[in-house]
Amino acid sequence: MVKGTGRITRGSEVFLLTENQSTYIPAGDRHRVSNPGLVDLALIEVQCGEYLGEDDIVRFQDDYGRG
Repeated sequence: MVKGTGRITRGSEVFLLTENQSTYIPAGDRHRVSNPGLVDLALIEVQCGEYLGEDDIVRFQDDYGRG
């Protein structure tokens, strides 16, 4: 997390991350990041593995209209 506070949902676990904190989300885990605060949220997402494309994302729920 670069700026702000992020609410991370990973499976059934929900927790907060603040500036200079990070977490690991294994491939295939359902996850979500939201901003519970008033400060803009800035984060860096790092993917690793053989395939790093965006076309394998499955959106289970999209509150932001990305379809």
